[in-house]
Amino acid sequence: MDRDVLHIAGLTRRFGATVANDAVSLRVRPGEVVGLLGHNGAGKTTLVSQIVGLLRPDAGTIHVGGTDAVADPAGARRHVAMQPQAQAPIDGLTPRTAIEIAGRIRGLSNRDARAAATGLAEELDIAQWLDERALPEGRGLSGGIRRLTAFAMTVVAPTPLLVLDEPTNDIDASRRRLLWNAVRRRGDDGAGVLLVTHNVVEAERIVDDLVILNRGKVIASGSPAHLRGTHDGDLRLELELPPGGSDPTADARGLPVAPLRLVRTGRRVLMTVPASEAAPAVAWATALRTRNRLDGYSLGPTTLEDAYLALASRGSDDAAPHATTAPVPLEAPNV
Repeated sequence: MDRDVLHIAGLTRRFGATVANDAVSLRVRPGEVVGLLGHNGAGKTTLVSQIVGLLRPDAGTIHVGGTDAVADPAGARRHVAMQPQAQAPIDGLTPRTAIEIAGRIRGLSNRDARAAATGLAEELDIAQWLDERALPEGRGLSGGIRRLTAFAMTVVAPTPLLVLDEPTNDIDASRRRLLWNAVRRRGDDGAGVLLVTHNVVEAERIVDDLVILNRGKVIASGSPAHLRGTHDGDLRLELELPPGGSDPTADARGLPVAPLRLVRTGRRVLMTVPASEAAPAVAWATALRTRNRLDGYSLGPTTLEDAYLALASRGSDDAAPHATTAPVPLEAPNV
């Protein structure tokens, strides 16, 4: 635990009869980007609120930079910079002023704060808005620029632990890529990063480890490769069902191959198949498309999304998404 910038053990938080966090354990080391994944209501924001001292746990421990965050939340907060899920209240300010103020609060000199604001604007491609004023009711600056400004305010000064709660909300695709690269760069520079997100596909590119929450519990953790639970040669066949169409995978006897993993979510069916059996699988999908039983299909490498949907389904009592999958190890090397 001595090297961890964040170490959580057995954390439990209740709201009446609802258990929002159920004996959660995880750790973030210097230089690591750890993703915290989960559907809405999984307990992610409740967990983050306890890390920064906004909520007190009912049981368990939180250590931030070696400081007991439950006993000394103010001391722990000195080691953390957090970007909350809600937009930062910057009305009346320009992005430049907001970033510089955040830098001064974090101990930067006026000169260093100015330089950091300019550098971050270039890194995130928001320089043209740097001196535009944010106005009430969302006027003046778009939601995406406000979100990028909030990220810049969070990372303006070096901090041992960064906690980023859905940092890419409202951001366009090109600047999302810049932000993901900026997050990875902070990890490579030595910060520990706890990244709260539901964007599994994009987060997979930059995280070292993932922790998946479902109904307040950690249902799986480990590296993306560990959680995918498939071989490098396995492929994903994605089927797009027409509105009201029947699921051609519902009866296993009609499948051309035995899938390693099968997940249905909405009108998508995701099949993981060995590369050696891709040809009959594609021929089968082509025949279904010809008979208008599919709107389309695609074949590509497996992704973490397949495993995430299967794990979340297996850990939930809800009917959707439906998943059938070979066992995925639930050991938690991150803990």
